Amino acid sequence: MIVYHGSSEVVRQPDILHSYRALDFGKGFYVTTVSQQAERWARRKAALVGGRAIVNQYQMDDDMTGLRVKRFPDDLAEWIEFVCDCRDGKPGYQNYDLIIGKVANDKVFRVVDMYHSGIWDKERALKEIRAYPNYDQLAFITQRAIDQLLCFECCLEV
Repeated sequence: MIVYHGSSEVVRQPDILHSYRALDFGKGFYVTTVSQQAERWARRKAALVGGRAIVNQYQMDDDMTGLRVKRFPDDLAEWIEFVCDCRDGKPGYQNYDLIIGKVANDKVFRVVDMYHSGIWDKERALKEIRAYPNYDQLAFITQRAIDQLLCFECCLEV
């Protein structure tokens, strides 16, 4: 499977050390199977830090033997709880080597904040949140998972 990582630099040897903050699935190295999504992330990153927008392409092995993998279903009920825990700095995501799930739309931060702060209950938050139908994210939480599954192929400036 081909996966992509949007960045402001070429990342030939991905690692988890450069993950500076916990995102939806905690600290890790994030990729997607959707090239347009990676292009969007690359442009955002380049706009924030300056420099070029780069999409890195990797071959991802499908043999996940020995890895602890968490997959979120299309139902976002469990997903929203997990994201809130990550925002609270809870280390539960560290129970996994790889976490796979959908990407919520641009309203996600507002919805999660409203739910997380107790203003909205879970039912209201789940009504408001929507996932991009074809977008996904794969978070490599451990270096072991990166080393076992990812192989750099090429990069493209977008």
